[in-house]
Amino acid sequence: MGFGSGSAMKVRLLVPNAYSQIMIMNRFVRIALCLAPLSLAGQQLPADLIVTSARIYTVDESHPVVEAFAVRGGRVAFVGDARGALTLRGPQTRVLDLGGRTVIPGMTDAHGHVSELGQTLAIVDLTGASSYDEIVARVAAKAKTVAPGVWIEGHGWDQNRWADTHFPSHEKLSAAVPNNPVLLERIDGHANLANKKAMDAAGVTAATKDPAGGRIEHLADGSPSGVFVDNAQPITQHVVPVASHEELKRQLQNAIAETHRWGLTGVHDAGEPQNILDIYEELGRAGEINSRIYAMIGDDSTAIMKAFARGPQSAMYGGTLWIRSIKLYADGAMGSRGAALLEPYSDDPANSGLLKSTPAHLLDVATRALKNGFQVCIHAIGDRGNRVALDAYESALAASPTADHRFRIEHAQNLHYADIPRFAKLGVIPSMQASHQTSDMYWVGTRLGVSRLPGAYAWRSLLNTGIVIPDGSDFPVERVNPLISFHAAVSRQDANNWPPGGWYPEQRMTRDEALKAMTIWPAFAAFQEHDLGSLTPGKYADFVVLDQDIMRAPVETILSTHVISTWVGGKMVYEAK
Repeated sequence: MGFGSGSAMKVRLLVPNAYSQIMIMNRFVRIALCLAPLSLAGQQLPADLIVTSARIYTVDESHPVVEAFAVRGGRVAFVGDARGALTLRGPQTRVLDLGGRTVIPGMTDAHGHVSELGQTLAIVDLTGASSYDEIVARVAAKAKTVAPGVWIEGHGWDQNRWADTHFPSHEKLSAAVPNNPVLLERIDGHANLANKKAMDAAGVTAATKDPAGGRIEHLADGSPSGVFVDNAQPITQHVVPVASHEELKRQLQNAIAETHRWGLTGVHDAGEPQNILDIYEELGRAGEINSRIYAMIGDDSTAIMKAFARGPQSAMYGGTLWIRSIKLYADGAMGSRGAALLEPYSDDPANSGLLKSTPAHLLDVATRALKNGFQVCIHAIGDRGNRVALDAYESALAASPTADHRFRIEHAQNLHYADIPRFAKLGVIPSMQASHQTSDMYWVGTRLGVSRLPGAYAWRSLLNTGIVIPDGSDFPVERVNPLISFHAAVSRQDANNWPPGGWYPEQRMTRDEALKAMTIWPAFAAFQEHDLGSLTPGKYADFVVLDQDIMRAPVETILSTHVISTWVGGKMVYEAK
């Protein structure tokens, strides 16, 4: 695909096999750890915790299913049978007899938004609303609890769930809540709905121009409808009062606690501003991050330059925080018709979506990131957005050949068939969210037309090229529960087991792949495979206890599985009541 020089050709040949090569090297490391001395002055060192009487899926090919493991100093010390594990029992060792329960490695959401989840937990929850009237009613109920003039924020509206799937307009909301400015974020985070009070506060009029990469929707009389898409969102967002430092810190902590409730021990936090990164470090220094946070730097030139000057930061504060990647945006989202397409939307022939960043900007940041040892993760949903991102990566790698860059495309939802092989050829990781497929399948055919659907959520087509797919949820766009994505990956069906046989079922993952997609593959996608992703001696003892065996239970019962407890570094961070 344009590689001509010898050095560039080496990148092309070596990168597709990077995952396999690194896993082989890790096996040698694991062997060394297993053979490391377990005694001091002739005495065997006891374990802090022994987990036994369980069906344990390790995601380690050398011992994939075992009945016990031991933990010492926050890391796995032994994996195998109960007899072997119990030889490490000492007077202070806690023995956890699970009575046949199922254990899997701690799950990692490879694409979530922690600060946004924290904000969502603190504002009006609009998810699941089946009509615009229901949205208005929830906001009006909130307005009764606050003083006039106080901003009301909400998240989660989705017009595709309503009988009328057109974008809403502000009139009904403005009439119901006239005395409070209201700003409501769409479920995908790529559009806002503002009432008249909020638009007046932002100085929005019929004369307000669309910014590059953004769109203001208008009513028939030319006045703004209240909907602001992609790069138009800051027009109203910038007048919303900013949360205090302490409020943001509390929201982050609440969000992390929420992820534990669903069995997540780590999150790839997909794009945060500098002030949130600073709070993470503040929490880390205080020993108050009880998760594995892989925080991506948002697309801000000052924050990026600061990071380049400091260099990549890995496993800080006891292996709880990584800052070594940058989040960029190629396009918008499919639900708001902001995803950039090669051909117009089937249900909006005058619209081909939006490019949120110029190709030159993507190339510039990617090239500088390679030179400074940073990973780049580009949001791309439409087939044109993905092609632009792949083109930027190809040019950056030609300019600065790097064998183990692990560049990522976040979402990769709709691909042109000619671009599917390019991920493997360039060594680009598609970070995808299986739950998006089961949320979008009802209406995405209307957006794209039948001819483009084989390239939508094409997990099997990508896996067959030899690459890995780290899975996530994109919370709070989707629910936090990672088993929703696990179920979607293996069934291509919703919670009601629709459609029969699955939506384009040839694109399904196996259960082994789906489990790797939420454990070892996210670890690889974040340069963490030496420490995370499997229950292997020497790695952090992050694990989840489930009340059902998701690897053997009937597919239709997977979503009834509950998390009994979540453990990070051998310490319980969540226990079901």
